Amino acid sequence: MTEISLSTFSYNLLVLLTVIASKALISHFIHHEPLRVFQLYCDKLSNKVNKSTNSQQQQTIAGLIAILVTLTPIVIILWLFESFIAVDFLWQFLLLYIAIGSFGLKKINENIAKALIAKQNYAAKQTLTPWVLRETEPLSSLGLSKTCIEMLLLRTLQQGYTVAFIFMLAGPLAAIGFRLLLEMHYCWNTKLLKFNQFGFYSKYFVNLMQWLPVRVFSLLLLFISIGKNFVLFWRLSKGHFFQLDNNIAILLFALNLEIKLGGVAIYNDGEQGKNKLRKTNFNDLARQPQITDIIHANNKVNTIIWFSLLLVICIAISIELVLANIVITNI
Repeated sequence: MTEISLSTFSYNLLVLLTVIASKALISHFIHHEPLRVFQLYCDKLSNKVNKSTNSQQQQTIAGLIAILVTLTPIVIILWLFESFIAVDFLWQFLLLYIAIGSFGLKKINENIAKALIAKQNYAAKQTLTPWVLRETEPLSSLGLSKTCIEMLLLRTLQQGYTVAFIFMLAGPLAAIGFRLLLEMHYCWNTKLLKFNQFGFYSKYFVNLMQWLPVRVFSLLLLFISIGKNFVLFWRLSKGHFFQLDNNIAILLFALNLEIKLGGVAIYNDGEQGKNKLRKTNFNDLARQPQITDIIHANNKVNTIIWFSLLLVICIAISIELVLANIVITNI
């Protein structure tokens, strides 16, 4: 019997597709968050070591140390434990399943859109609040639509697209390491004044690791605009390409949907009160997002994801054909 062997890239793709199918199926019936305990740990850790009486430099150093003492032992333990696993596929499946984000965002957005159409703004706010850091109470129907679209894009990029990208290139340990770092960034978000210094390095490392995946996603957004306003979109977005943030993706998403994104956001900073941030406006001359744009955003994100999967599958097939041709040539 001839033994079938796959390249590392194709093997990782098989694991990824299995995880996507499994998580999509399970998320359809129940919502679950495997990293909830880790989120609680991050909250407790910051309460213990992030002291407001410390200087800004001390808070920044404390944030870096918190990352090192948390991530290093976890990654080392997982790396050592891997040698005891008999079936590599199951181990990689488990790590990626934990690392990759929820597949329920589309359903959540649809529920918010239905609530807004029914003029049930309170229900829409209650549904959106667990998924965003900003205050939703003062938001109007337009504000809720904008926040919902931005949440969908950023969470898809960070918890899904970047995790999958890192897994394909560097394997499951890198993917789970990024996701844990991302959870630290969420818990110690610098948009809150108390984490302005403490969360500096978690934000920096997350932006650094997601730079390339975000640019790939953005280029695909640009690609699907060919035949419409491709040249204009490139001219407007190229200045953001080498920046260490997600602005290029948000801008191109706004341009594709022909809506305005970004702007003022209010964050509840606990004892320090409300923190009002004037963020960058994207596609400022366009109209404000409507409720229907939530559905359009869902469809646009799904288009990019499916196109990306098709592209990766084609790359994997090409690799296997090249390897097979080399083997035949050597025979």
